[in-house]
Parts: sequence; C-alpha cells; structure tokens
Amino acid sequence: MSRKNKMIIFSAPSGAGKTTLVRHLLQQPELELAFSISATSRAARGKEQHGKDYYFLSNEEFNKKVEDGAFLEWEEVYAGTKYGTLRSEIDRLWKEGKNVIFDIDVVGGLNLKSLYGDQALAIFVMPPNEEELERRLRSRDTDSDDKIRQRMAKARKEIGRSDRFDHILLNKDLDIAKTEAYQLVKLFLGK
Repeated sequence: MSRKNKMIIFSAPSGAGKTTLVRHLLQQPELELAFSISATSRAARGKEQHGKDYYFLSNEEFNKKVEDGAFLEWEEVYAGTKYGTLRSEIDRLWKEGKNVIFDIDVVGGLNLKSLYGDQALAIFVMPPNEEELERRLRSRDTDSDDKIRQRMAKARKEIGRSDRFDHILLNKDLDIAKTEAYQLVKLFLGK
C-alpha cells in the first residue's frame, strides 16, 4: 500500500491539550509519526532542549532564515517572539518515511493546511469552555496574570477560526479525546 508524504496538524489555543494529544499519538508506532520541531526566536523555558523541543534561534538567525526562504510558514505569535516551520525539517522527516505531526499555533496550522491541502489533516483541539481553559493555564503555574489575559484574548480569536480546520476535536475528557484523535489520524493515514 503506498503512502506518500502526509502531515497531521494539531492546533489549539494555549492550554487546550494539543501537546498532550500529540505526545500520545507519537507513542503509537503503527502510525509512523515523527514530530516536526518548530523554530523559535524565544529563549528555552525550563528543561526545553535545542533540537528536541524547538530549534532556538536568535532574532538575527531567525530573520536571516526568513530572508533565505528557509521557512514554510512563520509568524510573530507574540510581540518579539517568532515561531516557524523549517522546510528542511519536513524534508528530513519525509525522507525517513515518516508522517509528520505538528503541535502548532492556529495561524501556522492554517498556513500549512493551505500549502499542503489533501496531504494534510488539520485538527483543532477545542477546550470545553473558557473557564476551563483559564483554569488549565493557571494550573501550569508558568505565566503571569497579564500573560494569561493575553493568552485568553488570543484564544477567543483562535476559536473563531476553528471552522477552517478539517475537524474540531473537543477535549473535555482527555481519554475520549485521545481515542478520537487516534481514530481520526488512523483513518487519514489509511492504517
């Protein structure tokens, strides 16, 4: 059975659970998934590692790669903080025969979907409601009140774009969301 260069895009507001779902799917060997590591101009947080969690670039390095056309998509997600998908990362993973999975912000996810069309499955992870989303963000204990307000304002805009994705996956119960995500990806990959 032939399978050619597919990608699965998980996008969501911060705190909706997309990273947890992507990590779960990466543990399913039959899906042959590999994680696309994004580049960012921000500094590493906590135990994040260069080349594992992100490619951490200085602002100058990031801008040079933009000028050189090295990114499939990129954006300034927060003032002074840029994120992007390196073309070389996708090429590398596809050469390894893997299906590429993304944990990416909403604008980046929509940009990739528009570039790759039917080669890409775009899934929007929907939080159960605004109150639960804020509770999840606060329970991380990583952001100031001001940063949480910024994330919540951004989340409202992102939820407004959810209808542009192939599927909206409600993450009210994590076990159910994991099962639904697995089924969607398995069907898309023809497994």
